[in-house]
Amino acid sequence: MTDEPEYVRNRDRADGSITLDEHDPAWAERYEREQARIRAALGSRALRVEHVGSTSVPGLAAKPILDIVLVVADSAAEDAYVPELEAAGYALHVREPGWHEHRLLKGRDPAVNLHVFSDGCPEIGRMVAFRDHLRANPDERDRYLRTKRELAARSWEYVQDYADAKSAVIEEIISRTGAGQ
Repeated sequence: MTDEPEYVRNRDRADGSITLDEHDPAWAERYEREQARIRAALGSRALRVEHVGSTSVPGLAAKPILDIVLVVADSAAEDAYVPELEAAGYALHVREPGWHEHRLLKGRDPAVNLHVFSDGCPEIGRMVAFRDHLRANPDERDRYLRTKRELAARSWEYVQDYADAKSAVIEEIISRTGAGQ
């Protein structure tokens, strides 16, 4: 098993700086619609659906892409959920068997990164704890925003490179949440 992700579709290119939009309250409404679409497609197989990432934190600028965590019984069992999600408008983009059997599907209109994990995966709690900590701690949110703005202004070949560059500050903040300890 490799730790390298398998890109089912092309990696998202940046070829320059990253554009961050000011927080838009409509992101929460878009999430509610996407959650309903996911639950309609999967029924009880959608064990948990959470709005995470910067669009889920009031006051935080973000790329206007909703990050959603979907918890299923076994994320490696793609036949149990991917066909229904594809029929609902999502497309499988990344398979990461070496990182929690993570799968990433993307949606359009609105733009969505749908992160799929197996029930019990520790990454779910870490992502939710990070979101909740930023919501409850304006100083941490503002620190993260400063880091995002600084990094977004740089030139990146791929969007994922920008995301990876934020890892150190994200891990530092998560360490203060108690998640994953």
